Amino acid sequence: MPSEKNQEEKTRLHPRNRNRERYDLDALLQAKPELANHILTNKFGVTTVNFSNPAAVKLLNQALLIYYYGITYWDFPNQNLCPPIPGRADYLHYIADLLAENNGGSIPTGNKITCLDVGVGATCIYPILGVTEYNWQFIGVDVSAKSITSSQKIVAANALLNNKIEFRLQQNRKHIFNGVLTANDVIDVTMCNPPFHASVQEAQRGTQRKIKNLSGKKTKTPELNFAGIGSELIYKGGEYAFIATMIKESKNYAKSCFWFTTLVSKQSNLHGIYKLLQQVVPSEVKTTPIGTGNKSARIVAWTFLTKKEKQNWQATKRR
Repeated sequence: MPSEKNQEEKTRLHPRNRNRERYDLDALLQAKPELANHILTNKFGVTTVNFSNPAAVKLLNQALLIYYYGITYWDFPNQNLCPPIPGRADYLHYIADLLAENNGGSIPTGNKITCLDVGVGATCIYPILGVTEYNWQFIGVDVSAKSITSSQKIVAANALLNNKIEFRLQQNRKHIFNGVLTANDVIDVTMCNPPFHASVQEAQRGTQRKIKNLSGKKTKTPELNFAGIGSELIYKGGEYAFIATMIKESKNYAKSCFWFTTLVSKQSNLHGIYKLLQQVVPSEVKTTPIGTGNKSARIVAWTFLTKKEKQNWQATKRR
């Protein structure tokens, strides 16, 4: 049955993910009553959300943040991407597991842990999840001043996020870490969901496929404002070029950051990414599968610290 397949995919989410089970629509409707306008019965007779409607997707994720995470205000311009909360949370939980490996198997929590979010965007989603799940500190970096302003508004409206998240504007789009990290920064882990497409045309084709898969209808003009979300979706050279810059610049911060990590959506990029990592000579590289169904991806992580340096880091930062 299709519903059983969907449930199987959901249970592939991280064991600590709050959305491994089917959505409790009654609870979510109480959290966000407007969502009721976007509930339908699909062709399998299952009551669900109209995922082909961007307004419905945004309301659903607002409801999830209210119900599961206590985030009462989460709004941003409609032209910005709406991140799916379960998938974003999965990345966060696997990062926590990575940090636990050098902390006696215990996930480090609290403000001694600092996470750098490369491309924090207008939604501030990774810092929100990291603060509410593990009480970490965050530095959110973005090339868009408007996106940072949007995220700052979200933080200001939710008291539990106050004094937990710092924002920095990357003024040079050719750089990732250079220009935003300082000699005094000590980062436990970086995370990033890189721009996926190399051009507007490629992004439009991808959006057309997504809309067709969700609604069964073909559209010539995707319902997206690419001028407003260019930095979220598009980078010259695509995902591979973005990660290549990240790898190259990570060497400059080899001793001030424990783990560098990034999502890699395109499996075909992995071979080239591993070759680039060999050039900067990390002490360890890890790859973790993540995702469900046709949204599978992987987290690639690398560190330059020696075994002794890892132990020293643990002694000063953990517990």
